[in-house]
Amino acid sequence: MASDYVIELIAKRIAGDIVWSSNIGLSMKKWREMFGISQAELARVLGISQTVIADYERSRRQPGSAFVKKFVQGLIEIDERRGFKVISELSKSFTLNFPFIMDMRDFETPVCFDELTIAVDGIPLNSTINLKKIYGYVVVDSLTAITSLSGMEFYQFLSLVFNRVIVFTKVTSGRSPMIALKISPVKPDVVVFHKPLKMDPLSIDLADREGINVIVSTKRNEEELIKSLRTLVHSKSL
Repeated sequence: MASDYVIELIAKRIAGDIVWSSNIGLSMKKWREMFGISQAELARVLGISQTVIADYERSRRQPGSAFVKKFVQGLIEIDERRGFKVISELSKSFTLNFPFIMDMRDFETPVCFDELTIAVDGIPLNSTINLKKIYGYVVVDSLTAITSLSGMEFYQFLSLVFNRVIVFTKVTSGRSPMIALKISPVKPDVVVFHKPLKMDPLSIDLADREGINVIVSTKRNEEELIKSLRTLVHSKSL
């Protein structure tokens, strides 16, 4: 089954493709047919008549952003009933389904460093703090990442962290992640280490040199950590 974050990213890509298209109606039809869904079936899920969908696809009506979102959600809902067959294939083509990502979300409005620190029950470690705004987060199982990532895949993964905080779980000392980030062309502004056994002084020194803010999260377990981050997402979208 596809992860929640993968489904959300794919939904945004589909919606973006529709809105960005020079012919929105044809783009809506393209995606409906790619999912193998009839106008009638989609209409039933959306609670509208088939003629409404036909009018949009023939450009007789121009959909607003709310309807495009509803349209995409309808496609995904039907695909879920079918076992996420199309979503699974799209995740492969978009190279989004990294097995080590435990959760990923964007904030509708950015959070500040202090808000993030409180949310993760965190302890900042840097000698100075760069108070940049944060627009989302990625929670990573560091052990799975180390064993499964090739060099190219690591760079593909880092393309996801722009303006997001990386939260590393199952960390021993923070040394390996910080060495990897040091040589990376793309670096996050903030890194959170969840309950490391100890913090290697070198990892803190590298963080200071690279301008990366480091927070140690004292949340009891990964489930509580992710739940707290999601609560922060919801509180920022109100």
